[in-house]
Amino acid sequence: MVTIKEIAKLAGVSIATVSRVLNQDISLNVADETRKKILDIADELGYKTVRQRTKNIFNKIKIGVIHWYSQNEELGDPYYLLIAMGIEKECFSKQISMVTIFKNGDRYITSDLNDLDGVIAIGKFSKLDVEEFSAYSPNIVFVDFSPNEKQYDSIVVDFRKALNEVLEYLASRGHTQIGYVGGVEYVGENKELIEDERLTTYQEFMRKHGRLDPKLVHLGKFTSEDGHNLMRDAIEAGNLPSAFFIASDSMAIGAIQALHEANISVPNEVSIVSFNDIPTSKYLVPSLSTVKVYTEFMGATAVQLLLERINDGREIPKKVIIPSELIIRESCK
Repeated sequence: MVTIKEIAKLAGVSIATVSRVLNQDISLNVADETRKKILDIADELGYKTVRQRTKNIFNKIKIGVIHWYSQNEELGDPYYLLIAMGIEKECFSKQISMVTIFKNGDRYITSDLNDLDGVIAIGKFSKLDVEEFSAYSPNIVFVDFSPNEKQYDSIVVDFRKALNEVLEYLASRGHTQIGYVGGVEYVGENKELIEDERLTTYQEFMRKHGRLDPKLVHLGKFTSEDGHNLMRDAIEAGNLPSAFFIASDSMAIGAIQALHEANISVPNEVSIVSFNDIPTSKYLVPSLSTVKVYTEFMGATAVQLLLERINDGREIPKKVIIPSELIIRESCK
């Protein structure tokens, strides 16, 4: 099966240029001779664009789902796994065929993106990754990430509003010193740091109230193991705050275990509020207070946005902001 890369190589131009020419991007400034050369090569090799392949709406749609996390990482923090489940359920109900692509080191096997009607990318990606994905299909939706809302469809959570609600609730319950346990993430071969709105919102809130203390901020990976180790470090440092916000339920599970091992009562001595509301959160002892994120709904919405592009030809990008809900359980006093 012929690929865009093959056409680009024969034409002596970039993959992006080939993609834009074949998808009739009128904003592309390219010489007529180059445009004709690309079209002639594509025609000779029998390449069909997404538009050509989707003229008959009765043909089964086939999409690619790119996972930012590896399979092992998703098992350690099921946030993205639950989004993927929402995508799978929606695709099953609409009889859409799926190709799943996981990260391989710091790169993705993009050859699997050939001959697809659209792409859903779950997680955070470098600028180079975004450009490479979009070169394979003009129909692309990013979930939990918005690289360019003027160009790409995206679905995100309002982290800022959610965390402000958490911190205001804790403050209303008399907690003046609130600690933070969270993760730090990087993308691309150059390890570009991804800004976490939970952390920046926490810092802004605490600074505004004159309570920001860098010693109360503990950062690692979004895993139960790091949640345990970071909380253990906080305990050993002494002067524990009366409450912690923990950036994921997986980290919170490890953190509560560390507190239990140190004979520190949750919530009598330390209150915990987390983020995600994974299915096991309500079954912990004590049950976990957390921000519910509608992960499966995010996945289903991504499929719906993609179908608008594929079947209806929508060209104006959409950015969908999914609300969240603070759920108070036993871990917070």
